[in-house]
Amino acid sequence: MDEKIRDEIFDIRSTGLANMMDLPYVQRLAFDRNYFDFVMFIEEHRKEYVYFILYGDGDEDV
Repeated sequence: MDEKIRDEIFDIRSTGLANMMDLPYVQRLAFDRNYFDFVMFIEEHRKEYVYFILYGDGDEDV
């Protein structure tokens, strides 16, 4: 996962609007913010996204 996607995940998370496991709603919030790469990342790399949300990647806790 590249840094841009990580930053967009953290931005959506920081709003407190969504349960980050509610993928359709997270995608809606991302779409509304023009984070189209993030929307597609969830579609194409769902397991990686869920793993990141649950466990982080070692650089920063999620």
